[in-house]
Amino acid sequence: MRRRTEISSEKPSSASQEPSSESEIDQKDAGAKVRVNSSRRSPFVFLTLFALIVYSSWSVYQHQFQSLPAPITAEQAGKRGFSEIEALKHIQALTDLGPHSVGSDALDLAFEYVLEAAKNIKEKAHWEVEVDVEAFHVRSGANQMASGLFLGKTLLYSDLNHVVLRILPKFESKAAQNAILVSSHIDTVFSTGGAGDCSSCIAVMLELARGFSQWAGFKHAVIFLFNTGEEEGLNGAHSFVTQHPWNETLRMAIDLEAMGIGGKSGIFQAGPHPWAIENFASVAKYPSGQIIAQDLFLSGAIKSSTDFQVYKEVAGLSGLDFAYTDNSAVYHTKNDKLELLKPGSLQHLGENMLSFLIHSAASPHLPKGNAMEQEENKGQNAAIYFDILGIYMVVFSQNFANMLYNSVIIQSLLIWIASLLMGGYPAAVSLALSCLSIILMWILALGFSVLVAFILPLVSSSPLPYVANPWLVVGLFAAPALLGALTGQHLGYLFLQTYLSTVYSKRKLLSPAIQADLIKLESERWIYKAGSVQWLILLVMGNYYKIGSSYLALVWLVLPTFAYGLLEATLSPARLPKPLKLATLLMGLAVPILISAGIFIQLAGTVIGNMVRFDRNPGSTPEWLGNVIIAAFIAAVICLTLVYLLSYVHISGAKRSIVLATCLLFGLSFTAVFLGIVPPFTEDTARAVNVVHVVDTTGTFEGKRDISSYVSLFSTTPGKLNKEVEQIKEGLNCGRDKVVDFVAFSVKYGCWTYDDTEDGWSESDIPLLHVYSDVKKKARITRVSVDTKGSIRWVLAVNTEEIEDFSFEVLNADNSEELVRSGIKSSVDGWHIIQFSGGKHSPTIFNLTLIWKSEFMQSAHNVDGQRGEQRPLLKLRTDWNRLTPKTEMVLEKLPSWCSLFGKSTSPHTLAFLTSLPVDF
Repeated sequence: MRRRTEISSEKPSSASQEPSSESEIDQKDAGAKVRVNSSRRSPFVFLTLFALIVYSSWSVYQHQFQSLPAPITAEQAGKRGFSEIEALKHIQALTDLGPHSVGSDALDLAFEYVLEAAKNIKEKAHWEVEVDVEAFHVRSGANQMASGLFLGKTLLYSDLNHVVLRILPKFESKAAQNAILVSSHIDTVFSTGGAGDCSSCIAVMLELARGFSQWAGFKHAVIFLFNTGEEEGLNGAHSFVTQHPWNETLRMAIDLEAMGIGGKSGIFQAGPHPWAIENFASVAKYPSGQIIAQDLFLSGAIKSSTDFQVYKEVAGLSGLDFAYTDNSAVYHTKNDKLELLKPGSLQHLGENMLSFLIHSAASPHLPKGNAMEQEENKGQNAAIYFDILGIYMVVFSQNFANMLYNSVIIQSLLIWIASLLMGGYPAAVSLALSCLSIILMWILALGFSVLVAFILPLVSSSPLPYVANPWLVVGLFAAPALLGALTGQHLGYLFLQTYLSTVYSKRKLLSPAIQADLIKLESERWIYKAGSVQWLILLVMGNYYKIGSSYLALVWLVLPTFAYGLLEATLSPARLPKPLKLATLLMGLAVPILISAGIFIQLAGTVIGNMVRFDRNPGSTPEWLGNVIIAAFIAAVICLTLVYLLSYVHISGAKRSIVLATCLLFGLSFTAVFLGIVPPFTEDTARAVNVVHVVDTTGTFEGKRDISSYVSLFSTTPGKLNKEVEQIKEGLNCGRDKVVDFVAFSVKYGCWTYDDTEDGWSESDIPLLHVYSDVKKKARITRVSVDTKGSIRWVLAVNTEEIEDFSFEVLNADNSEELVRSGIKSSVDGWHIIQFSGGKHSPTIFNLTLIWKSEFMQSAHNVDGQRGEQRPLLKLRTDWNRLTPKTEMVLEKLPSWCSLFGKSTSPHTLAFLTSLPVDF
């Protein structure tokens, strides 16, 4: 009776549409029912579903990355537990010292504090445990790692001090021969007290060592290395694994780092041997780690490095690398301070690490073997890992992943081939047109969001107006991307409708009205199925290149496809299309959102924070480039994750609501930026700048000294400095003619002032490059004396277009020591960089032996294209952590939304530049 009622409500448009057979009646009845059902889809259904997905995604992020355990006191933790309250005392003591960079008095005080804390742990250790504490002094050394940030560099160091604390069982004779290394660094950059990077790590290690020293019954030693020199090029880790006698006992390395302050300290590097990550996953109370972070880090997308690289490449160790990433915009600035550390951050890492160390130290065996040999076999042995809501960690091998991915790929291809064979030519064309809708979706989503990225620098005081308020990117980039994705997909949907209309018109069995409904429904289904095609392509590519985060493509392919097959095919045997079920979307998207929503949001926050230090050579990148990267990332996430959901909107009435809502959201965000209602930077999220008093003697030729002295202001955060200079004044003039070659990097845009820059330095501070031997026989060999005039932090560049090889030796009080031997050396842009940093008693006089290329005459192309000048043979910059009167005056007037920024290549507040020409 119900079926006949539905049919009766559908009035035929003409007599020619009367059914001529029982089969035609059945088809028409079914079509009428479909039409009635499709007309009932309310726009509120889609909008409610969209709101539910947004809310669920945010909830996943909050639970996975922002849910932290409560800090506990020493009394609550007991002797064997971990107390964040106690660890905070260590952070407070270290940050109270202010910045403690290598060679500073503050670092000496920080070193003494950690040493005393280690001795106190020894005094109170369990009676069955032996604790050794050592203050390890490092002699001169050279670190040459020809990969990542260290390509084309030699890192030299001298006079460093580390605190080494070893805990081992008294009654295990072989315990000392098998050790787990836990490492972090005491030193900070010159611009910050380093509450996050890495006083928080040192505090966790001290409290870990205290708690671990109260346990008994383990079989292996645990060595806690509190090193110095990490910020100057991983020198602390390198000196320990090359000079300390315990380096031969190491079996595994755990590195603690920070690229922000607080939050969950997650694993972002693991392996190459999977033992550590597998055991961590089995015992960690609050597991946190994502292989997608490892993929991005190792790809070079994040321009940074940690001690873990030394442990893996130089010492041949496997292990784990942890880092805090919340508030990444404060990294290496004044805002890396204790007040911004989230409660529970230390408790989270401490409890995870304590459980892992107790378990690992009691294990019957530890992994052995060279990590680089494991790296060669990573296609089979490497671990793929990710956590779910910070509750459970999934770990499986690349070998298993290969079998799983290949199985899914083959099955998917077979299903598609069978479907196309059964559907024939119309099915193939429909698939092609539905894939076209995906392509249009990507083009318009990227196009709309990237267009905004180009416009922002033109209308905002800063090209990055969202750094202090990351939520702005939702309106500025996500809204246009969503609008573009919907528009592009709807265009493809219309093309598909046009083609299917032609196909259906040839059947002549259904009325035009019913055909129109059926065409809409079939188009919707093709668009949904095409969404799985893009994920299938990503899975194939990820599997081919052995990308660990390919599991995301697997999840987004299998679950929506399974939901469609179960609910739309298996449980819906009707011969004609029906509206896509709401249950299909809910079942298909639930697990993918659970697994990936938090990751994508966290990555977006990290990328936005990194924009503060995006311009590594200030002024060398377009102002819009950072915006384009963020816009493209957000558009890609929307296209990948909302492709299934958007297919549901085309036959609903929600399109207009979506367009209005996205335009309104974009309009409000854009207006807030245009009118300056929301500041791009704040006191807690500051713009990264450098103020350097430069004494430039590179114009010295033939004994004539041409000295130029000025204060340079520049920023690694994209954008002009007009607003800052307006507040500072002090005679600063900005432009692209204010180019400074700081040897390790160049400033293409900055601000200079020559006023009152004669004080605070003397000519006796100017470094010397003196040629004391130049022999031109079969091979030309030149010997140069390098006198840094007391500077213990400097950078020297060797012109590798003229020089084939070189050696470098340090001159001590009574002898000389060759630090760099002749041999193959990498270079970048025709330069090899020698970078030195050390303690107060580091040497300051060196000898450099240059071996010229066989054709030692100047190359025709060896010309600086910008200035039309000959490239020098050597370039030298020496740094002094000294404030001249003019520099101090500029810093006093520096706006509160600015902060000095430091890294291994950054000059200190006083820098001397000199060079040696090719035709000396």
